[in-house]
Amino acid sequence: MTDNNQVNGSFDRYQSLIDETAIYPAAGTGSWIALAYVALGLGEAGELQGKLKKMMRDDDFILTDEKRNAILAELGDILWYVGRMAEELDVDLSDVAQANVDKLLDRKSRDVLKGSGDYR
Repeated sequence: MTDNNQVNGSFDRYQSLIDETAIYPAAGTGSWIALAYVALGLGEAGELQGKLKKMMRDDDFILTDEKRNAILAELGDILWYVGRMAEELDVDLSDVAQANVDKLLDRKSRDVLKGSGDYR
């Protein structure tokens, strides 16, 4: 982490900042083309998984600084696509985050954090 944090912990500020870097077909239109492009970009999560898999397979589960930084870079790429998906859906990223927290706290209060199903 750097001290020169432009996001300042704000999901909405981050979402606004990355808007300037959205260069893809129909960016910012909320069209199916834009949604599909951004959804396909979430394949970055697979790249993160691949880095972890190789660390398990090749490096006896040792997380070096170099590997940690590579994983963090992939995490940043994933965050970019999540932010752009929120933008294409015309929703603030902070609202998405809050809805997720609310869902998890509700599950915790009902003791159903474990298990399966989207609507447990």
